[in-house]
Amino acid sequence: QVQLEESGGGLVQAGGSLRLSCAASGRTISSYAMGWFRQAPGKEREFVAAHSWRGGRTYYADYAGAVKGRFTISRDNAKNTVYLEMNSLKPEDTAVYYCGAGPVTGTRTDEYRYWGQGTQVTVSS
Repeated sequence: QVQLEESGGGLVQAGGSLRLSCAASGRTISSYAMGWFRQAPGKEREFVAAHSWRGGRTYYADYAGAVKGRFTISRDNAKNTVYLEMNSLKPEDTAVYYCGAGPVTGTRTDEYRYWGQGTQVTVSS
């Protein structure tokens, strides 16, 4: 079992930055792919970014209004923590942000086995 806890969310003005953290406990995340997803009110949870467990590969959402170039996912296996650095935030980035851990580096929610409770990010215009 892996327990995940997100932190670092809050209220920020458009153009600002936040750094989300996802601290894991129970087991090491070194052998798990880690992903960030977000869910806005009335919408489904959507993929944001993922980090492979081997090779250090990163993946970012490429849908319209996506985050590549503004967000950066990283992990520190020694601290059992994954991060999401978010820059140039836009009001449409407002959502609850969740981190997940799973056996494969995927973009679907069903590819992640463990989830945190989420942290709210609100971007004001």
